[in-house]
Amino acid sequence: MNEFEKDVQYKQNDAIDSGIGFIVSFGFFATVFIIGTVIKIIGS
Repeated sequence: MNEFEKDVQYKQNDAIDSGIGFIVSFGFFATVFIIGTVIKIIGS
């Protein structure tokens, strides 16, 4: 057995972390899209 499996330092659920990562990346790309749309509207 792997020695790291016996003494786990991080016991939080990985699904929560992946959800947070998804929300943060989605928010970033949504912000870039909104900024681009605003610039396009202002320019027209």
